[in-house]
Amino acid sequence: MSQRSLPGDKSGLHPRNRHRQRYDFALLVEAHPPLAAFVRLNQYEDASIDFADAQAVKTLNQALLKCYYGIAAWDIPPQFLCPPIPGRADYVHCLADLLAAGNDGNMPYGGNVRVLDIGTGANLVYPIIGQKEYGWHFVGTDINVEALENAQGIVAANPGLAGAIELRLQRNVGAVFSGVVQESERFDLSMCNPPFHASQAAAMAGTERKWHHLERSRGKPAGKGVRPARSGRMSGNRLNFGGQAAELYCEGGEQGFISRMVKESAAVGAQCLWFTTLVSKAATLPAVYRSLRAVDAYKVKTIDMAQGQKKSRFVAWTFHDTAGQRAWRRQHWRDV
Repeated sequence: MSQRSLPGDKSGLHPRNRHRQRYDFALLVEAHPPLAAFVRLNQYEDASIDFADAQAVKTLNQALLKCYYGIAAWDIPPQFLCPPIPGRADYVHCLADLLAAGNDGNMPYGGNVRVLDIGTGANLVYPIIGQKEYGWHFVGTDINVEALENAQGIVAANPGLAGAIELRLQRNVGAVFSGVVQESERFDLSMCNPPFHASQAAAMAGTERKWHHLERSRGKPAGKGVRPARSGRMSGNRLNFGGQAAELYCEGGEQGFISRMVKESAAVGAQCLWFTTLVSKAATLPAVYRSLRAVDAYKVKTIDMAQGQKKSRFVAWTFHDTAGQRAWRRQHWRDV
């Protein structure tokens, strides 16, 4: 077989990621029969779906979550982001490695490991994967009431998630940890996929670029641009690249959001072992490092990730010195 790069290649994903191989559509259809309506042979005569079709992408996610994570009921309103499951799983597995690296290589499993998911969204994918793969306890926060209501519906519809995932509304849109991290509460990890863009216009342009790239990869002429709806949501028929305003942009974009997160993390530094955040743009890293120096973080790590040609990374930092990290493990992981 030729070594061409085919749609669905997952080269570069974490070794424990269940989605390293191309999608097994026969297996996925068996797990979730509605997916069959969207499976077609692509230009390489391989089974695939139309990734420009929002309903097809959502149905694929439903099949993946049911087949690999035992999630029988999962859905999101059409205006919310529909996340790529393989990439989301990679972040979770790399976080497990981060904890293991400070635990003599032993992976910490179970509900004693507590994770704060900042901006968990309507889809709840990070907590689902983290709970199913490692048994961790999650607290998911968001500023959007509708997102949390949908996420709570997912928890309620899947009994295995009850008691393992807690959801909290962040009432202060300018805050990250304040108002949702309770006094004396502790977390082993915090994680975040921050808004990428600095404005709605930038978000729309980014969506249009993704659409044009997808159309070119399918050998089709690009369609008309996407126009913002009056509500500030992404409209049109390209909802798999859509999302609510808070999911897509914020003041200062990715750099501004992470800088605020870093500054605020210092106030709760004793309550979290490792703070982490995805950083989509490599150009953002110097500003992130400057922010971390300003708050005197004890240790900073940058972990690279990849999915095919797409490169990403997350930055992790802690305010606990070596002795403090050892004491944390003794106190909180004694039963892990």
